[in-house]
Amino acid sequence: MNNATTHLPVSFPFKKPLQAGFTLVEVMVALAVVAVALPALLVTLYQHVDATGYLRDKSIAQMVASNKFEELRILSSAGQSLPQGKDSGMSSMADRDWYWWFESQPTEANNFYRVQIDITVDEERGESPLFTLVAFLSADLGAPPVGGEEGE
Repeated sequence: MNNATTHLPVSFPFKKPLQAGFTLVEVMVALAVVAVALPALLVTLYQHVDATGYLRDKSIAQMVASNKFEELRILSSAGQSLPQGKDSGMSSMADRDWYWWFESQPTEANNFYRVQIDITVDEERGESPLFTLVAFLSADLGAPPVGGEEGE
């Protein structure tokens, strides 16, 4: 068996070796995705931090308004009269100055007043205060509190 043609193993020159890694196009696409996602993430983070600060200020403003209202109730009880009209001033809380505006108006019910206290961080009242407390108080301060016992 001596043939003129012998079969030699044939290697295919067109066969690619196994690739280990990413192509340039894949790397560029990945960088483009990161370049779009990172600024969006930073904007969201900034908005979250800004909203947290606003909520902190609003919570402290609510405490300032509550304190001012309780002060008004105590002074009204001591003086046996409810302050009428408008007033304004400044209170300090949490190492900041808070500006308040008080307004008392009579209601349709006798001896019953609507009290509004607006709180801002600026001296200017502006159109929208940071917090507004609205409450109703009786001008009849000599009457016993509801649920109180008389004549014991």
